[in-house]
Amino acid sequence: MTQIEISDLLKQKVHVDAVVPESDAAQAWIELQPEYLLACADVLRSDPELYFDHLACLSGIDLPEQNKIGIVLNLYSYPFEHKVVIKYFTERKTPPLLLNNQIDKTQFPIFPSVSAFWKTAIWHEREAFDLFGIWFENHPDLRRILLPPDWEGFPLRKDYTLAEKYHGIQIEY
Repeated sequence: MTQIEISDLLKQKVHVDAVVPESDAAQAWIELQPEYLLACADVLRSDPELYFDHLACLSGIDLPEQNKIGIVLNLYSYPFEHKVVIKYFTERKTPPLLLNNQIDKTQFPIFPSVSAFWKTAIWHEREAFDLFGIWFENHPDLRRILLPPDWEGFPLRKDYTLAEKYHGIQIEY
């Protein structure tokens, strides 16, 4: 099944404005608005024509020149051997540098968690939170996964500046 056929099925079943951009990219994708994500995830996961049973990757993407931050989902269906790439974006916000117990999630870019559909998203979303500062609404355990809890900032954001020292240890050469 092609990206356009999958997009047409989503438009039919969820009444979503799914966009398949015309581009020279090596991989076509479907772009969704975040508010339609959970309804589309339900169709992508459970529809008998699609059955995307495997979340291969969930990655953050930072586009400061467009004032957008987003997520890219790579889904695969083992029974039907087809794949789809889903992208969705929101306004780029700069989250607080240092996380603490009193986190105000409204300071973060926010997306719904897809972990109810694909359990591997629990780990992928924690990584996107840790490295991009993206908040996932209704995530069961959203906390840092790669960096220590007292690390300042989100290293994969384009505006990230590496500190010279961490706990007295030189980290920049």
